[in-house]
Amino acid sequence: MKYSQEYLDDVLIRMAYNSSSIEGNTISLPQTVSIILEGTLPSKGKSIREFYEIENHRQTFTYLIELLEEQAALTIDSIQHFHYLLTDRLQHDGGQFKTQQNAIRGTDFTTATPAETPILMKQWIDNTNFRLDSGKTEKEKLKILADTHIQFERIHPFPDGNGRTGRIILMYLGMLYLEIPIVIRKEWRGQYMEFLGEQDFVSLASLFKKSLDYEYKRISTIIN
Repeated sequence: MKYSQEYLDDVLIRMAYNSSSIEGNTISLPQTVSIILEGTLPSKGKSIREFYEIENHRQTFTYLIELLEEQAALTIDSIQHFHYLLTDRLQHDGGQFKTQQNAIRGTDFTTATPAETPILMKQWIDNTNFRLDSGKTEKEKLKILADTHIQFERIHPFPDGNGRTGRIILMYLGMLYLEIPIVIRKEWRGQYMEFLGEQDFVSLASLFKKSLDYEYKRISTIIN
């Protein structure tokens, strides 16, 4: 699908705002518009960290579009570069897999160990690419995306920034295999976290379908 620049700007703003808000960022949607389109700092009450969590989505999205134009398959390098760009000026170890055990707050399962992470991520990428290449219908691909998104979050390969990285990967795979981005909205956070925690890929796929339906309408609205 050929996307208009207006729609690409729109989806970047919404992705930066919603994905960051899910992680607790307090910058508003109008402030996100100013940051992304004008590069301006919020006038008051916001930290530099919150600013960069939003602003870094711009360079990350540029890289995403470059990959999309090449129809590039997901690789270890592209995933690590997504993380590096998202955590630029925020982490000293951006783009590097974890070297210490991490955990997801509010969950009772153990994420992958640092030693396990590289091989698990290689297996995850191979499995994700193969399954999506073999998927036939939108419904089937949404279930694959939901299942692999859950597995990525359970590996939790990076020291921090896994949620934002997982959602930018999800957006890329949606655009690559369904020609439509998937954007998890802030108001869906409770359901989203519940489905991740319970490994409920069927319900998560339904949430992704809700996003797709919205994006189809959004594209139509912008065109008209």
